[in-house]
Amino acid sequence: MSETPAETPTERTADRKTRVTVLVALAANLVIAVAKAVGGLVAHSPALLSEAAHSVADSLNEVFLLAALRRSRRPADARHPFGYGKERFFWSLLAAVGIFVMGGCFSFFQGFEALRNGAEEELGGYVVGLIVLGVALLAEGASLLRALHQVRKQGGAAGLRDPALRTVVAEDGTAVLGVSLALVGMALHMVTGQVVWEASASLAIGALLVYVAYRLGRDARDQLIGEAADPEASSRIRALLEAQPEIDSVEALFTMKTGLDTALVAARVDLMPGLDSERVEEVADRIKGSIAGVVSEADQIFLDVTDRSARETWESPAATGERGGA
Repeated sequence: MSETPAETPTERTADRKTRVTVLVALAANLVIAVAKAVGGLVAHSPALLSEAAHSVADSLNEVFLLAALRRSRRPADARHPFGYGKERFFWSLLAAVGIFVMGGCFSFFQGFEALRNGAEEELGGYVVGLIVLGVALLAEGASLLRALHQVRKQGGAAGLRDPALRTVVAEDGTAVLGVSLALVGMALHMVTGQVVWEASASLAIGALLVYVAYRLGRDARDQLIGEAADPEASSRIRALLEAQPEIDSVEALFTMKTGLDTALVAARVDLMPGLDSERVEEVADRIKGSIAGVVSEADQIFLDVTDRSARETWESPAATGERGGA
């Protein structure tokens, strides 16, 4: 079995940048949540109150993501021999639940209540609400640009493998779209005097948040229950094993992500006949080193090595009969 490597300088730098991105989003959401809540109460605006709930949910989620960044890099110990990398996925799952419950459900409630009871229209209050939403749009847009800049720095789509960064991008993108919906809904309510426009905006925000929560939660669930490594990485490992002159066949290959950039690899291989035990050990060590060199995230490597001739002798009908008669 290979040893778990220490956190690399590149990983530390990436985590530090992600932490800054999360803190920027947290600061923006805390200020915006208060402003939206005050504006929503003044204007009696369901769309603005829905957006306030959205920002509160995002703020709580940022706290979850900061916990994920800190806890997921703890070294392996006796209780968790494969490390704490999956903490990243656990806290991301909690963030998805937070978006669903605090953001989506509250937005649906506000929309249905507005349709059922109507909403008071106070021109002065709505002007304040529109100003709040305009400022919120600028702040959320700046936070989104910061997150997208980091994604680009970390290799584009590859940067979105980090559930913390992926969640921030999803939250900020949803926030920009949600604020835009609230602006349109409030403006149409003011122009037409029909609350249905603003209630519809609130319901649309709720549907948007539920969809985003579902996508984020599904990704976190897949990673928590044991998602395989990338198909490309698995293919490289299998090709490497099959290219070894001492290996007759690769009987099975299993991979599982154990963290953001770590994976467990287990393979069962049949060796060519005639290798002594010392040679088998040497071959196994060499193969493990080759796998670690080809796939950097493979930090835990297990090989189940079998001598083909010995296995065939053991499984032959004559040997089976002898064992059965013993």
